[in-house]
Amino acid sequence: MDITDKPLPEIRTTCAIAVMGKAPRSGSAKTRLAPIIGADAAAALSAAFLRDTTANVIQAGQSAPIRSIVAYAPCGSESLLQPLLAAGTSMLLADGQAIERPGVEGFGRCLLQTVEALFDAGHGLVCVLNSDGPTLPTAYLVAAARLLGAPGDRAVLGPTEDGGYYLLGLKRPHAALFRNISWSTSVVAAETRARAAEIGLEIAALPKWFDIDDGPALEQLVISLETAGHDGFPAPATRAALRALGLLTPVACEG
Repeated sequence: MDITDKPLPEIRTTCAIAVMGKAPRSGSAKTRLAPIIGADAAAALSAAFLRDTTANVIQAGQSAPIRSIVAYAPCGSESLLQPLLAAGTSMLLADGQAIERPGVEGFGRCLLQTVEALFDAGHGLVCVLNSDGPTLPTAYLVAAARLLGAPGDRAVLGPTEDGGYYLLGLKRPHAALFRNISWSTSVVAAETRARAAEIGLEIAALPKWFDIDDGPALEQLVISLETAGHDGFPAPATRAALRALGLLTPVACEG
């Protein structure tokens, strides 16, 4: 499925949610978890997170005009990634190679490449979403699409508990939001808000959620999945992967 396969009027009113997906290869996936659970296990979890996150976006599309896309890297990993994605998910290369903007470096290049490509394809509402929060409540994705769809220019920010963000939604490709950001630190969300203030852009905030990139966050994930009445996305692929690794008891996952 191509990102431009919808009629232009429909594209303009549909919120494109692009999951930032990296090929889950052993040794290069979830490198902060690998020393704790092993490189192969970290890659297996990364694959499960991607499956659940794309399934979550597809589910959100039942309640709001949303389309699921994976913005992936590196080039050439399509055959590895495609079987991991929920049905109905499109693919878009976003390795950062096509972006040259002053002050936009590192992961910001991948994010900006994704945003600009989707706006260039005709989408009027665009979100970038990380793939490290497989239990993110579906309602947060629906809320992002609805906030963006309201009149007036704004950004929508979904902050993470560690100071980053799990989602950034835009109605225009504001490159300033990706400029001079200290990626992979606890000040990413704060710096993004500061860039928005500099250009006079309103930010609508979603509730905080957690992503899983280290040992304490993995423990938090396991505890949340073992808790009755867990209020996030059920994350079946993540549950299965954790079960296979012996990190989640089968009894806790029944029902």
